[in-house]
Amino acid sequence: MNYIERTYPWLLLSPVILPVVMWSGVIYPYLVPKTLLFYTLSLVAFGIFGILVAHGRAFYWSRLARWETWIPGMLLALAYVSSAQGLDFYRSFWSLFIRGDGLLMLTCAVGSFYLILLSADRKFFERLVQSAAVVGSFVAIYGIGEWIIGGGRIGSLLGNAAFFAGYLGISFFATMYAAQKLRPSWQYGAYSGAVLQIIAIILTATRGTILALVVAGVVTLVYLAVKGEGRKRIWSGGAIVTLVVIGGIFFSFRDQLKTIPFEPVARIASISLSDGTVSSRLFIWKNMVAEIEKKSWLGVGAEHIDTLFNRFYDPSQIYEEWFDRSHNAFLDYAAQYGIAGALLYMALIGTFFTAAMRLMRRERRIAGIFILLAIAYAIQNFFVFDTISSFWLMMALLASLLAVSLKDTHLEVLPLPTWTRGASWIFAAILFYLIIPVAIRPAIAAYDLAHAYIYILTDVPKEVRFLSHGFAQGTYGDLEYGYQVYDMYVNIQTSVLTGNAHVDAYQAALSILSKNFDRYTYDGRTALYLAHVLSLAPERVTIDHSLLSAALARSIETSPKRSQSWYILANLSINNANIYQPGTKERIAGYAAARDILRKYIALVPTLSAPYFVLAQLLYASGMEKDALTEASLGKEYYTEDLETAHRAADLYVNLKDWQNARFFLSEVVKLSPKDYVSLYDLAKVTYLNGDPAAADALVVELRTQDQAILGTDQNFMNAITAYEQSKK
Repeated sequence: MNYIERTYPWLLLSPVILPVVMWSGVIYPYLVPKTLLFYTLSLVAFGIFGILVAHGRAFYWSRLARWETWIPGMLLALAYVSSAQGLDFYRSFWSLFIRGDGLLMLTCAVGSFYLILLSADRKFFERLVQSAAVVGSFVAIYGIGEWIIGGGRIGSLLGNAAFFAGYLGISFFATMYAAQKLRPSWQYGAYSGAVLQIIAIILTATRGTILALVVAGVVTLVYLAVKGEGRKRIWSGGAIVTLVVIGGIFFSFRDQLKTIPFEPVARIASISLSDGTVSSRLFIWKNMVAEIEKKSWLGVGAEHIDTLFNRFYDPSQIYEEWFDRSHNAFLDYAAQYGIAGALLYMALIGTFFTAAMRLMRRERRIAGIFILLAIAYAIQNFFVFDTISSFWLMMALLASLLAVSLKDTHLEVLPLPTWTRGASWIFAAILFYLIIPVAIRPAIAAYDLAHAYIYILTDVPKEVRFLSHGFAQGTYGDLEYGYQVYDMYVNIQTSVLTGNAHVDAYQAALSILSKNFDRYTYDGRTALYLAHVLSLAPERVTIDHSLLSAALARSIETSPKRSQSWYILANLSINNANIYQPGTKERIAGYAAARDILRKYIALVPTLSAPYFVLAQLLYASGMEKDALTEASLGKEYYTEDLETAHRAADLYVNLKDWQNARFFLSEVVKLSPKDYVSLYDLAKVTYLNGDPAAADALVVELRTQDQAILGTDQNFMNAITAYEQSKK
């Protein structure tokens, strides 16, 4: 028992290593291993806690008398109530592989909070912040190295720039606190780690976290300028003036700074209401608020934000295709658990302030650091959301801060009967057994899914065996399997596989998506993916048209403005019409029905460019060139940079022999895809046909240095260019 008692505090501390946990053998190696390990550690900790309580170990039970300590429990209870009456408790509890933010994770995080609260003393607190400082500094060094090697926005060991920045936005303050208690020789190392974390945050170009740290810095300077003494007040005032001047210069030269090849500065300079990302976020927040108002008391339950997003998704307003978060943690809590959920989440953050205020007289500097942490966390989570790495660290720091601030608490032993000692071992054994369905089986399923990708083209039967074995584990990864098998089949296999391999791949995708379609009746993504797979069935396979119709109907019902469902409907009408000979009434009627479908969709999203060009292509194929030009002109009017739309428009205008517009859209293709030398060659041709041989010749000269072989694919054009070049001599 003594060994268990000595090990227990380290077990509570062990999730601090989550950010550095990776396993490339699973799908989403940056998040899945972290989540599964956290579940395992939590179950073990809960079991050992029960054993220790039953065997007379003393804990700080009196701390639970403080009202602040019940906020996490109240939030967890509300989450269960909301999810029980929500869309699907099963998914609310388990979440997805890629996210892992369901009730299970919240239960483990809140449970960890209380275990730390009941056990933590000053020694534990120091160990926690020092461990967080070391791990955060290592993750920052890894991310900086990633940037040096590859550039761009970095995700380090968390796989995503926003996740990485959000985690460092918490660990930075833990590092600053740790430095206060170290010997001078170690303080330099801690401060160096804090600087590295700031550098890494800047390199992520995550504007929310950068803004949060700037605000925290300004608050610090204002406080020192008002309350500081001597040089501190002078230096702080000077720093504020300097920041104001730098901010003014930055604002004055925003247009120039947008174009510099350093993404952190360019992204910050591009912030405006017209910026694509900003306008998209504002559109999402506005419509998310409207959806929250419909179920403002209890929300839709955990992990169902995507259903709200799908209802108002508009491709003319939102760049991202699928969202399961609103990129605002406060709105996410309100959507899932109602207004009370958002208020409890705010209260949870506010507890940092109440705990820090109790420490203010005794340890002013440390209290100030945690007040700044709360400010930064609240601001950054207004723009992003947590992963288990950041959420656990925040909860652990809060629990240990509360423990340190409550100096009037004392250790107590619960007076339990002797028989509970044996029962506690049974309780622990049950929890340890739950590791199998909670962590081990999902790990196997994730492993199988990752390995199915390896064989999608080289050995389809082996791919199917991996998929079948992983899906049969009966885990919460079934939805994820559907999403991934769709990607395998539609985006990779259909264009390459033939014969039995194609049929086997199709049947595997159809089987998984059909099961998910029956199970998750609210999931529009599954419905759309199933419809798309059915529409791409191999030639010798008979399509279940009733299932296809049901999938399309559900897809349009759950997300009416998604273009794919309408395009599939139109293509089905065209395919049915193509069975008949040109000029027959059946073929004419089929094409007319397809045009009507596209016009209905255009009425839903009148400012989206792509469907106008799709309709124009159909009109051109029907021999209606004048009408095709009319629709295409509307498509050009609403066009914004988009590679697929530019390709479609360029092809249409080439067919219509409208060389001026063809040149414009081919220029767009080349701008968005600079290594597309086929399109660059096409641009040279239409430029020549548009009456600008000099510009066409310049493009040919460029192609001679980039892809000489492609010039031989059109000898007539090269003869014309050669003649032009000779005429200049």
